[in-house]
Amino acid sequence: MKNFCKNTMAVLFPIASAMALAVIAAPVAQADKTDKADKADKTETTRSVFILPSNPKEGCDPFFPNSNRPYEMAAAANTRTGNIGNVTSLVLKGFSGSQNHRLAIINNHTFAAGDTGDVITSDGRVHLRCIEIKTNSVVIETGGQHRELIYSSKP
Repeated sequence: MKNFCKNTMAVLFPIASAMALAVIAAPVAQADKTDKADKADKTETTRSVFILPSNPKEGCDPFFPNSNRPYEMAAAANTRTGNIGNVTSLVLKGFSGSQNHRLAIINNHTFAAGDTGDVITSDGRVHLRCIEIKTNSVVIETGGQHRELIYSSKP
């Protein structure tokens, strides 16, 4: 029985000590959490930006380092942005929606103010952003340039 008590005390003493320290340290830990929360509220969040490498010197795919896929994708993205300047085939086909929430139909793709998307044209895909929908026209942005498409009811 003596050995049982001795062994039990050897096991329980460190546990009891740890619990006592936890009770003492809890208010300090809570104060640290509130300080960290205050600091987190004051700091601004930075956004990460991923740029596709156009050659092996700029970087590689971390999961498939011997793959040429990132460079092929960057080349395709560059050719797509090259077509953005030619927006002569963008046509404002009509309007829809209510007076409070107007929608514009550009080349069979519906946009609200602030929407972005790809539109298929005879020159290829064009990525655009609908900036403003007016009474008889739409202001869009493509390739960093603003352009106004005017609605014509003629076919």
